[in-house]
Amino acid sequence: MAMIEFESVSKWFGSFQVLNDVNLQVQNGERIVVCGPSGSGKSTLIRCVNALEPYQKGRITVGGTELTTDLKSINQVRARVGMVFQSFNLFPHISVLENLTLAPIKVRGVAEDEAKREAMVQLERVKIAEQAQKYPGQLSGGQQQRVAIARALCMKPDVLLFDEPTSALDPEMVKEVLDVMVELAKQGSTMICVTHEMGFAREVADRVVFMDVGSIVEEAPPEQFFQSPRHPRAIDFLSKILAH
Repeated sequence: MAMIEFESVSKWFGSFQVLNDVNLQVQNGERIVVCGPSGSGKSTLIRCVNALEPYQKGRITVGGTELTTDLKSINQVRARVGMVFQSFNLFPHISVLENLTLAPIKVRGVAEDEAKREAMVQLERVKIAEQAQKYPGQLSGGQQQRVAIARALCMKPDVLLFDEPTSALDPEMVKEVLDVMVELAKQGSTMICVTHEMGFAREVADRVVFMDVGSIVEEAPPEQFFQSPRHPRAIDFLSKILAH
């Protein structure tokens, strides 16, 4: 059984169709990179996985649980899915450590001592343990994004979703975040990552999924996608993005 399955998923914002009959399966431990031009529906696709965006047609299942509008199903799915956003979404008024322990204590009922221990393990994992007592505003953008990744890991998710996690960062900070993501990929995390970082896609993706105007128009292993894309929109996109 697939870890995540989209079956004929469609979504509209008013009269504008942003996802058009999307079918996609993500296996346990698989790493998918979703790319495509702005406005192609990439971020909306992954935001539907944990019900940040409702979809109107089709079916999404995560770990065998169908995601419906029912709060119980939403909570079941969200317990299995960690999300890392473009903007780090950290609480500015509490420390890094408190940002990491808040959800495990409040949502999963983990004891405070255990939550702190787990938080330090994850901060170590993203190579930022020494910043635990600082406030987010005292950290660089790259450090804040690594904290956001650690926070997602503290919930022990089955799936990690990344929504353009490096797009808000200065160029010199991009590598430190990508390095952490590469490390997670090597450890076998199931990942769907929306990104324009094609080097990352080449290095870690099992499959590259290319979207255009709300549809998946091409999917292939990275070497095939980069060396011989078939769809004219994919060819055009790669010629522009790889020229930089």
